[in-house]
Amino acid sequence: MYGNVPYAPVNSISEHVYTTIKKEILAGELQPGARLLVLEIAKKFNISQAPVREALERLKSAGFITGIPNKGSVVSTITSKEIKDIFELREIIEGFAVRQTMRQLTEADYAYLEEIIRKMHEAHEQNDILSILELDMEFHGFFYRRCDNHMILELWNHMRMKVMRFMAISNRHYKTDGLADWHLRLIEVLRSGDADLAERTFIEHMHSYKMIHLA
Repeated sequence: MYGNVPYAPVNSISEHVYTTIKKEILAGELQPGARLLVLEIAKKFNISQAPVREALERLKSAGFITGIPNKGSVVSTITSKEIKDIFELREIIEGFAVRQTMRQLTEADYAYLEEIIRKMHEAHEQNDILSILELDMEFHGFFYRRCDNHMILELWNHMRMKVMRFMAISNRHYKTDGLADWHLRLIEVLRSGDADLAERTFIEHMHSYKMIHLA
């Protein structure tokens, strides 16, 4: 499960532990409610407890794990109601973010988005669900970053990991067939310059995946 990381600086060891556990949570290997014991993790990594505690604190701050009295750290849960609320919020604010960003898109921006889609297609061919999740978030996050609204970006940063977590938890429903093509369609409507059509298409895209994940 874990690899040894000997002779590395403490901060590098902690980063390795943090990244490894984060990937296992997003991949669904560590399910909600799973306990994360400092001694057990330190033994599996063949390291001291200090970097493990540091990594767990980071995971807690990011919302991946929760501290439970008398249990220690456990993988946090996400309810269907919470995800439903998040998707509904996305349908409102992502439309705005897309409208604001459309006016300033350059060919370099389109190339960036098309490269994400190319990588998404490769990840689908390799059945790499985790990479697909990250690329999906990278594509949509572009509009939240570029819409020049700090509060909307803050909301996205708060939602992003929860959306990924839920998709990972329900990955038995997560269909990647046609996902890259869906995103190519999004680029087509962006290039059309029709803001109303772009907003409707982005919302339709989100709505279709909300129905899959909440089925």
